[in-house]
Amino acid sequence: MSTPPSAPSTIRDLPSWLLGRAAARGRALVADALAEQGLKMWHHVVLSAVADLEPVAQADLVRSVQLDPKDMVGVLNDLQDAGLVERAPDPRDRRKNAVTITEDGTRLVETCARAARTANDALLAPLSAAERDLFFGLLRRVCELPAEPGGTTGTA
Repeated sequence: MSTPPSAPSTIRDLPSWLLGRAAARGRALVADALAEQGLKMWHHVVLSAVADLEPVAQADLVRSVQLDPKDMVGVLNDLQDAGLVERAPDPRDRRKNAVTITEDGTRLVETCARAARTANDALLAPLSAAERDLFFGLLRRVCELPAEPGGTTGTA
């Protein structure tokens, strides 16, 4: 493992800087795991959102994942070309496209979810199970998120 670059002394102990470093490491681990499945991060985010929300209007999908509409078109084109989603006129409003996930897309979401959990386990490997639980609880409080039902940490 390479030595991370040092930060100036005035910022290296700031929680915001440390959280940013941890997030960057986590994103890199997950991005590598997704790349092994042939997906980029945004493809995975959009595919997962479609799985959760389907059928979903393309405009609602843009708002849900907060991706620029022009970028969403490209991501959806890639996912559709790969046979992972389908777009068709929304039966509730024919002026809109509804996006649904295919069986191949569902299988890939499940595979990528396992890969992401494995990557996150690697990120948190230095922590014991009790430390992970504490860490998740503290992160949720800092992010002002409610506790997960059953106190799950999202790790395998």
